[in-house]
Amino acid sequence: MILPWNRPERASDGLRSAEHRLAEAVGLTSSIGLVVVHTAILPLRVVRPSTLLGEGQVSAQGQAIRQQGVTVVVVDGALSPVQQRNLERAWSCKVIDRTGLILDIFGERAATREGALQVELAHLEYQRSRLVRSWTHLERQRGGFGFLGGPGETQIEADRRLIGERIVRLKKDLEQVRRTRGLHRFARRRVPFPVVALVGYTNAGKSTLFNALTGAEVVVRDQLFATLDPTMRGIGLPSGRRAILSDTVGFISELPHELVAAFRATLEEVAEADVILHVRDGAHPDSAAQRADVVAVLEDMVADGGLDSDWPSRTIEVLNKADLMGGIAAVPDRNGAVAVSAVTGEGLPALKSAIDARIAEGMEIADYQIAPDDGARLAWLYQHGEVVTRHDADAAVHVTVRLLPADRARFERSAP
Repeated sequence: MILPWNRPERASDGLRSAEHRLAEAVGLTSSIGLVVVHTAILPLRVVRPSTLLGEGQVSAQGQAIRQQGVTVVVVDGALSPVQQRNLERAWSCKVIDRTGLILDIFGERAATREGALQVELAHLEYQRSRLVRSWTHLERQRGGFGFLGGPGETQIEADRRLIGERIVRLKKDLEQVRRTRGLHRFARRRVPFPVVALVGYTNAGKSTLFNALTGAEVVVRDQLFATLDPTMRGIGLPSGRRAILSDTVGFISELPHELVAAFRATLEEVAEADVILHVRDGAHPDSAAQRADVVAVLEDMVADGGLDSDWPSRTIEVLNKADLMGGIAAVPDRNGAVAVSAVTGEGLPALKSAIDARIAEGMEIADYQIAPDDGARLAWLYQHGEVVTRHDADAAVHVTVRLLPADRARFERSAP
């Protein structure tokens, strides 16, 4: 059962309508196997601290819950621990809010050890705030320790202590993950290849586009948060240079703060990227609002120091699912975005050229004279740069090449 409460949002202003918000909530709920038997949009004139909803709304929905035999109610909004407890008492069933629902989805989808650590940390941070005295066993005292005894600690205090200890351990483990990721990034810089990161709203088609560009076989499902763990593959560009394409977790409106903090290690791939592809579902009626949500998360990363403020200059907007709009020629209001269809492949050559051009903007022109018998260094330039001109002479091969600053420094350090 979904209970989205409509705030003063108007679709004409680029914000979500209550109906579209409800449809997204139903998709989230269905994605973890729950069968939705009843939905309702409840207007709120006043937010009640005890139950969020008004007394009449609580009573009416309670009747519907009993008639439908509902066992789980999902409220598409943020519930305080007190509100959650009071609604569970009033409706005699389990109640979870939007944050709890998203955490459950992430817990089911996390496949790698890193993903599992991130999800567990987010769960514990969330559950720590839910430890209220709503059950009598939480008030029972345990015996004291030491020779003098004493009143000991209550069950709720013990639970908080155990959760706190586990959170400390998880943060240490995740810090190790970040260090390992940093070593991997350092190793990639030594190769090095430019990194292109895919970001976007969940279910915008990032994994489908990832497969279409790289020929990989990343699992693609028509569901929210099908991808949680980052995946990387090589991609060839029109200039002949190679790049690394990274598929990352999708964003969503009102992404729980616990998840933003816990998935910082994953989002670091975006921070380190040379080019960011912001993939949008161009056929979705809330495409503009979804774009605003993604930008808001990226700006939060800037505020936290995890992303440079110049990220827009490295970003290419990609309007995906053009096949649902009649082809790329029928896509309206591009505003500099590249229209593609990851399913049909239409527009992908133009996207690769745009990536190539954006990478080239950060490259430097350099002139070198290479001995005719030094084929290894010449081949390295062709592999890592873009050879603009070449003139072969008996004494030396004169080459003008466009290189990334890191590549240029590495090449010049290795000069004989």
